[in-house]
Amino acid sequence: MVEPPRDEKSTRKRADRDQWKHTLGNARTKLMLEMEEFAFPIGDPPFNAPGAPRTLVDMLETMVKLGASDLHLKAGFPAFIRLLDTEIYPFEFMDPLDDEEIFAFVEELISPERYRKYRETGDADFATSFLGGERFRINAYIAMDRPSMAIRHIKSKIPSMQELGLPWVISKFAHKNRGLILVTGPTGSGKSTTLASIIEDINARRRCHIVTLEDPIEYVFTPNKAVIDQREIGRDSASFHEALRRVFRQDPDVIMVGEMRDLETISSAITAAETGHLVLATLHTQDAPGTIDRIIDIFPPHQQNQIRTQLANILVGICSQQLLTTTDNKRVLATEVLVANYAVRNLIKEGKPQQIRNIMATCTSEGMMLMEHSLASLCKKGKITRETAFLHAFDVKDLERFLEEK
Repeated sequence: MVEPPRDEKSTRKRADRDQWKHTLGNARTKLMLEMEEFAFPIGDPPFNAPGAPRTLVDMLETMVKLGASDLHLKAGFPAFIRLLDTEIYPFEFMDPLDDEEIFAFVEELISPERYRKYRETGDADFATSFLGGERFRINAYIAMDRPSMAIRHIKSKIPSMQELGLPWVISKFAHKNRGLILVTGPTGSGKSTTLASIIEDINARRRCHIVTLEDPIEYVFTPNKAVIDQREIGRDSASFHEALRRVFRQDPDVIMVGEMRDLETISSAITAAETGHLVLATLHTQDAPGTIDRIIDIFPPHQQNQIRTQLANILVGICSQQLLTTTDNKRVLATEVLVANYAVRNLIKEGKPQQIRNIMATCTSEGMMLMEHSLASLCKKGKITRETAFLHAFDVKDLERFLEEK
């Protein structure tokens, strides 16, 4: 990226400031300063005076004190913060950040080599710790030739499966010694936190060797009964595929794959589960039947029958999830669970994943549930509105039927 001349930089900075002030005018919100539960409201020094010093640590400290989930830095604008996991607000009265400030933030946090690659490719994913151990996942990227950062606060305490509201059967998954457990859902649905809670449960119960492959490392585990090695892709290994290829020489019992992104990674994960390991992984798919289709379809046609048989033999279960806004503006987990019983395995082998929903709807005693089951339950308990339930349902007719049931 070619840097503009100094005079052009100054002109751009003044234009950013003038544009921001014009955009907000006198109608700028007070950023929830009236909310009494915030003991350290946005707008307090050093953020409420134009030209006041503002460091990344200052902004992260404010983020933590407010209990915010995300911080967004964008050249030409003040910092933005996502409060209560719902809506985004700007830091009021803060002068716009300039390109040099954001580039400097990134350069401070990563190695010179990774910074060079970031400037060449326009993207960098990493995690770091500040403020006495508080951990943050960061994506630095270029948008319209200017730098931005998206920063997520990772809670230092790993929540239990019960605290997350995961169904009881997920705990049974964690007691397996071999096989494949998949956690799926859209970006920001809490997949990493669910995986971390399962790993922490295994760590508390089982004397084994756990190897995690992550991009980047989010939760940091403290070994309890288990020995845990956490490897970061891009720093400790070149790729998920390469790390999985090497992991067999590391005597693992449990392998966590942060994301199955491509054919090579999925194939290696299946092989690991076939050879007697417990493999946990995530996929960006919305439901359980769609997850099976996604895995099989990524392989060439001549391999798909073989993959169906392999997947049917190793699959333990699939947890698909969504994070929803509650009636009191908090967040709650809605889940869909597939347990790989005899009937499910046969349907996978026969290439009939579309019939799996029928099995999930009828085998609730085994812990299976459709997303609509979960949505209806949350709605009946008053945790979410009917509008929210219908907005996130995969089958509206099933949801209507479950809502009518007593």
